[in-house]
Amino acid sequence: MLNSLYSSLGLLLIAMFSIQFGASFAKQLFPLAGAAGATALRVFISALILSVVAKIWKHKISKKEILPVAAYGISLGAMNLLFYFSLERIPLGIAVAVEFVGPLSVALFASKKSWDILWVALAGVGIYMLLPVASSSESLDGLGVFLALAAGFFWALYIVFGKKISKATGSLQTTSWGMWFAALVTVPAGFIFNGEQILDPSLLPMGLGIALLSSAIPYSLEMKAMTNIPTKTFGILMSMEPVVAIFAGFVMLNESLTLTQSFAVGCIIIASAGSTATAK
Repeated sequence: MLNSLYSSLGLLLIAMFSIQFGASFAKQLFPLAGAAGATALRVFISALILSVVAKIWKHKISKKEILPVAAYGISLGAMNLLFYFSLERIPLGIAVAVEFVGPLSVALFASKKSWDILWVALAGVGIYMLLPVASSSESLDGLGVFLALAAGFFWALYIVFGKKISKATGSLQTTSWGMWFAALVTVPAGFIFNGEQILDPSLLPMGLGIALLSSAIPYSLEMKAMTNIPTKTFGILMSMEPVVAIFAGFVMLNESLTLTQSFAVGCIIIASAGSTATAK
């Protein structure tokens, strides 16, 4: 049981690095395909890849599964679309930090022990310190922050619905069907905002890379991890996302950390480690 927990934690960590480096690559695609176009390419190609790998045609969704899988997929699609829109306006690390309000809320509502409140509080302090406040907030785009918050709301729903379907099936086929529901959200948006751009065949190789890094690989790993990680622990562990995002931003986008941001990262790491140590 303990080995299963640690294996799942490892899968979750790999998924987070994959997502954030994929987001860094995606941001470089925005001038060519736009935020909505990049999201559409990412999700659609991911759905195709997962469908082939999982042999989706061998697993038909039952009437009982349709609603939770649809809710999971729609939440996933909306989360990605809104997050990419926010990336057009604010830095990657800040966008992820603001978006974290979603999974932090999941962790708080699922908490039943006093220790969990401490880890949530510590993670919250770290997230707050990562947010631009005082004079630095003047350089932030207000709409970008709002879009990141909206993405966080759907991130919370993604965790809740993902946990439900992972308990029911926990299969790669389920993730594949969820990705197609996500495509129902992102592909129309891609054509509405960036129709001609996303039809450019020269974008497909980069779209394939982003799809693998940002969707196909991490969401499959997360679905597997969800089967062994409690909801509250999963939610708090997602506090690592801003840390990974800042690192990816530093490596790929030349973003650097201030002393305050470094201290905030330390708070988040302690909260994540603490939640893991006290998890049953």
